[in-house]
Amino acid sequence: MLFPGFERVWTPVLPSRRLKHSPVGIRLAGEKIVLFRGKDGAIGALVDRCPHRGVELSLGKVGEDGCLACPFHGWRFGADGTARLVPLNPDAKLERLGATALPVREIGELLWIYTAAESPPAEPVAPEALVEPGWRRTYLEVTWNCHWTRAMENMLDTPHLPFVHRSTIGRQLARIMTPSSRLEIDWEEMPWGGRQHARMDGKGELAWLDFHRPNMMALHIPIPGRRFRMHALVLPVDDRTTRLIVASARDFLTLPLLDPIFNKMNAIVAGQDQAVVESSDPVEVPVAGEEVSVATDRATLHFRKYYLSELRDGR
Repeated sequence: MLFPGFERVWTPVLPSRRLKHSPVGIRLAGEKIVLFRGKDGAIGALVDRCPHRGVELSLGKVGEDGCLACPFHGWRFGADGTARLVPLNPDAKLERLGATALPVREIGELLWIYTAAESPPAEPVAPEALVEPGWRRTYLEVTWNCHWTRAMENMLDTPHLPFVHRSTIGRQLARIMTPSSRLEIDWEEMPWGGRQHARMDGKGELAWLDFHRPNMMALHIPIPGRRFRMHALVLPVDDRTTRLIVASARDFLTLPLLDPIFNKMNAIVAGQDQAVVESSDPVEVPVAGEEVSVATDRATLHFRKYYLSELRDGR
């Protein structure tokens, strides 16, 4: 079975600018995948395993014909996984010798994979700031030693901001919080997931965030007259490893030379979370009754219900 516990979902896996002349191998939910771009721009996403002798296709090269060549015996595969050439075997039945291809899309500046070797029932839905013109985007990739569900819940968890991120994105919340403060969390179901609204002591709405199923958060940070988003794309590598793509999008200060400043800020924020999330026990989020929860856990409990009923146990 491909991608156990993470089946039949669209997920962004790579900033498309990383895919140039050479194939790129990644690991997603325990499965090795190779992505490559042919000469005509066509993108291929294959299970990173040659059907001949099982070697990693990501060790091969993309030729002038746009095919990916296996490094072992030179078998050549198209972006759709079909075998195009088996050297020294002119009579080989190519239609029987293909690699396993996965549906892949290039949306905005990200490559999306559907985690099944079948036609997807619908197309991926991306947050507006990652696809609309007029935004300047940066991408930071980091790896955490944790189960992806713990990282995903962290991204949806507003109450930790004034403690873990007191010096960064939680500064405003820490400033207005008192020992008797009440944080109110509202949850709105959306076609692509859900939206969390938060208010402190009944006052105006704080920054709000969106959950895009199965593994993406978009934080809307209010800046008068400006638009700024922070996205966290939470990718399971295996049961104890998670790869994060932190994508920020802004419609101000759009000069490319400023990108490292925003990526440095993203790295600081991610670093503040890392040690805390990696300490979680048990490693994977448990059923709700095995950990105590309170009213401000509303968003994370929605994610937990979705994960346990639809991803882990429901497919």
